[in-house]
Amino acid sequence: MGILSPEWDGRIGHWLRTLEADFYEPLGTIDFRAFRTEKHLAYSELRQDEFVPAPSGFTWGNTYEYCWFLGDVHLTERAAGERIVLDLKPGGESTLFVDGQEFGTYRADWIVKSHHYLVDNTIAINAQPGKSYQIAMETYAGHDFPDCGSCATGPVLPGSYSFGGNEGSRRQLGTSTFGIWREEAYQLYMDVMTLWNLLKDLDQDDLRASKIAAALKQFTKDVDFEQGGNERLSDYKRARENLREVLGATNGSTAPLFFAVGNAHLDLAWLWPVAETKRKTARTFAAQLRLLSEYPDYCYIQSQPAAYEICRQYYPALFEKIKKAIGEGRFIADGAMWVEPDTNMAGGEALIRQILHGKRYFKEVLGVDSRVLWLPDSFGYSAALPQILMGCDVPYMVTQKIFWSYNGGERFPYHYFYWEGMDGTKVTSFLPTSYTYQTDPGEIRRTFKNREQKEDLDAFLFPFGYGDGGGGPTRDHIEYVLRQKDLEGSPRVKMGSPEEFFHMMEQEGGPKHTYVGELYFSAHRGTYTSQAGIKKNNRRSEIILHEMEFLGSLLSIAGYDYNLAAADRLWKTLLFHQFHDILPGSSIERVYREADAAHRALQEEALQIAAGEAKSLLKGEEGVTIFNSLSFRRDALVMLSAEYGDGAETMEGEKVPVSKQKDGVLALVSLPSCGSVSLRPLSHDDKDQKEALTKPENNMPQALAWKDGAGYHLENEYISALIDGDGQVISFVLKASGREVAAGAMNQLRLYRDQPRAFDAWDIDSNYREEAPENACIEEIAVTGQGLLAELKIKGRIGVSEYTQKICLGAGQRRLEFDMEVEWRELHRLLKTSFPVDVHAASAKHEIQFGYVERPTHRSRQYDKDRFEVCNHRYTSLCDASHGAALLNNCKYGISVNGGDMELTLLRASAGPAMRADNGTQRFAYALYAWEGSFIDSDVVEQGYDFNVEPFVVNGSAPSFEAVKINRKNVILETMKPAEDGSGDIILRLYEAAGAAVETEITLNLPVREVCECNMLEEEKGKICKDLEETLSLHLAFRAFEIKTLRLCR
Repeated sequence: MGILSPEWDGRIGHWLRTLEADFYEPLGTIDFRAFRTEKHLAYSELRQDEFVPAPSGFTWGNTYEYCWFLGDVHLTERAAGERIVLDLKPGGESTLFVDGQEFGTYRADWIVKSHHYLVDNTIAINAQPGKSYQIAMETYAGHDFPDCGSCATGPVLPGSYSFGGNEGSRRQLGTSTFGIWREEAYQLYMDVMTLWNLLKDLDQDDLRASKIAAALKQFTKDVDFEQGGNERLSDYKRARENLREVLGATNGSTAPLFFAVGNAHLDLAWLWPVAETKRKTARTFAAQLRLLSEYPDYCYIQSQPAAYEICRQYYPALFEKIKKAIGEGRFIADGAMWVEPDTNMAGGEALIRQILHGKRYFKEVLGVDSRVLWLPDSFGYSAALPQILMGCDVPYMVTQKIFWSYNGGERFPYHYFYWEGMDGTKVTSFLPTSYTYQTDPGEIRRTFKNREQKEDLDAFLFPFGYGDGGGGPTRDHIEYVLRQKDLEGSPRVKMGSPEEFFHMMEQEGGPKHTYVGELYFSAHRGTYTSQAGIKKNNRRSEIILHEMEFLGSLLSIAGYDYNLAAADRLWKTLLFHQFHDILPGSSIERVYREADAAHRALQEEALQIAAGEAKSLLKGEEGVTIFNSLSFRRDALVMLSAEYGDGAETMEGEKVPVSKQKDGVLALVSLPSCGSVSLRPLSHDDKDQKEALTKPENNMPQALAWKDGAGYHLENEYISALIDGDGQVISFVLKASGREVAAGAMNQLRLYRDQPRAFDAWDIDSNYREEAPENACIEEIAVTGQGLLAELKIKGRIGVSEYTQKICLGAGQRRLEFDMEVEWRELHRLLKTSFPVDVHAASAKHEIQFGYVERPTHRSRQYDKDRFEVCNHRYTSLCDASHGAALLNNCKYGISVNGGDMELTLLRASAGPAMRADNGTQRFAYALYAWEGSFIDSDVVEQGYDFNVEPFVVNGSAPSFEAVKINRKNVILETMKPAEDGSGDIILRLYEAAGAAVETEITLNLPVREVCECNMLEEEKGKICKDLEETLSLHLAFRAFEIKTLRLCR
């Protein structure tokens, strides 16, 4: 039992409840008029004649609808000198306006105290009788989504989670009032709550506990609620005076310091559409501005320039107030990135652009230099991030999600540490355990008591406030902090910015610990797969922007203007949709309908720009030109029109093998690195050459397909594959060495039950493997092509879904490709394809941004068990010192590796927050590649790029050229783009891809005045060479996984 007996404890609770009930005295009701709309209207666009009377009980609301309410407040003599607040009852989350200005928020329904709905909505602190206010509320009707708690549905009974029964009546207006806020009652309440919360967490045998208990008992004696208002007020003042001594007791010299900063964590989309985020932004910002004006010590951080830009576009007057507050230093604009993105699946160049566009906006629009990556809620953190951050002058990072070990995973050991990335770069990091802390002493004491890092941690960064849907801190949060500046028994608390916290910690010696490698999140593994469409669109949009910039660079070199404004806009569209609840697939269905439309528009415009750029580079109208944006030479199968059916040749006269297909003519084209080749059809005079090209004895590349008693064969000069009647690859032989790669049936489709206990779209529970999977049933299999492309077509069923698969082997190709089209009709199912290979390796190499990470293939320790499902980009490989195999993909991110079995995760069908997610037609592809030799001897990285990036084909011709050539296969040119400053300079971004330090020679066939090395923000670091010739060779040394950015000055 604590120092307070149950009798006293219960008595104090009653007094606090009664005190809270005495905060507010209504003075009058607010009569509203209503106007319903689905449009996003500015306050100035409202028309009074469109409003109708809306008495208490007014019922309204269709899905996604809004209703504006207008009412008036007139203050009487009773209000004179008082603090006046609004007690609104809109029936749903609302954006508030007072006298036409953005005012604040009627909060979401997850608040912990009911008075938080009104404590911040103060319209007057020293009220003047006779003054009037117009009150406006823009209230959201809401929408439905499946959820039984913890963002999950559990097993779904047929017919459950049916919605629509309340359509038209989703919201009901209650009785709204305005009245007096009794500040003395509130301040006494905060005094007592501070001490009561502290007492509960103290050692009950301490003298400090005894002192606090005595003071709390005295509080109940001092206050008699059963008397008139003036008498109660007198008691409140006396009680506060009697608590002053115990509240004024201070700590000794070893009390930890909590560095508190308010935040709102504005999810740009999640369980609501982006349209609602626009309103959340306004109401959050407005509410926090008013708190900043009342509390001089208060500091509030807001990340994400995308959110600021929403405010600037839709609420320009509010945005100007924010800029002013930022200039005053307590509205802290920081966070580095354009949005708070997913960092598992976003490409490396996209992560750099998140910071490039983010920092530029912070600097040019908001007038601050952002140097802290604020990323509290993303679902794991790529090992490439430290190098990217330091390359963009972002030396600090804050997150917390890693501590969500609710599935029993290994606990992360540190809060304050150096995080060392895969290349050896370190960034100073702090990880609190939440981003939505409450600030009462109990929460603060428990946070420090339960910290993972028990040593070398004297201070703690403490982000507080209501998050997820925005809103941010209330007065309560700040009042608690102010009482704990130095309150005996509680850690010392001060308010300030995260960057101030890091500077303070550096002055005290900096981190004592280093963590090496990715910050793997041992939950939310399903986000690598959920909502397949957004994953496919993300990969495709990244590639199309890559092509647009490559062609734009060539255009700029040729003397044409590059459309930087369009590129900026298109990139920001992509970056927005990499937000950590959009790209991972954890938002409601509407978010993905809108994201799909946005991606399609991006891709269409970027393709039009790229095609225009390519056309401008051509010299003639005949033939076709094939551009290769990749930094290595490759042989590509390109589909041409029927006029090439008799053969093709380059403009330089080199003959090109062709093969007639149902859809056109397939050509096998040798493409230069970062260059192009133009083709023309052979003329009728070239009959002898045509015949020679089609004769096998003349070594024309061939891919053959046939059936015999053993099964179905696909074979070219490098690979011999055998497929059985179930569509499974039972043999995959490297012809040069005779090595059999298959360790079992490969391309085995497996359908698992997938019913996570929580976070339906987010999680894959490890126990899914304990039930036997369902296998595919083949309905039809046939050879459908050979020549330059051997093809096997399979039709089958799995679960209640149907699929068509084409297994393809191209002439001259070293990989076997699998093109899938699935009519997906599942619920709570997980589809994987299995490739057991004859390679023994304790770890697999999984491609991430700018390299790879190695993760265990066994489950020996908790660390290994946690990694049963992981993220990859274009490949996952298994290899030893002599040989290896890799599974490639063109839009999939989730994979598991168990021993030598690589299982690529193809589809999920979660039930929440979108029911039967991904049901419909799904198209994707994967491929198997194998090699002899070590990993660095292989073409895995190039194969991954080649499988994803199709050559860019346009009508017209030009001389063949090769702009950039690299003599080491483990050095990749990731990006070639026009400089952001519009100078006409060209930026090259290169990286070492195989984890092997190397010196390389880079040949530039470009008119360049000088070459400078720069940071990832394109700021010059130093000259490499100048006064250059037409053709230039650069000699560069790369560390393992090092990224280098060069500026080619023209």
